[in-house]
Amino acid sequence: MSSKNNRDVVPNPDGGWDVKAPGASRASAHKGTQAEAVDRAREIVRNRGGGEVRIHGRDGQIRDSDTIPPGNDPFPPRDTK
Repeated sequence: MSSKNNRDVVPNPDGGWDVKAPGASRASAHKGTQAEAVDRAREIVRNRGGGEVRIHGRDGQIRDSDTIPPGNDPFPPRDTK
């Protein structure tokens, strides 16, 4: 899986939230709320064949991540059977 399929949802210093590819200087999308930005990031990653969406808090730290199929989940659920 290529990092080109990954997206980060990060706060924009001028307000709102940006969807960015790792290391990119420009945003793929800009939305007014974090929820809207997460939805757009998931759509972008899904359209590119799956990958990771990392959601940052206002402090810039990663607070959650989501694997979009058919991405490679680094922490898949354990089979308890």
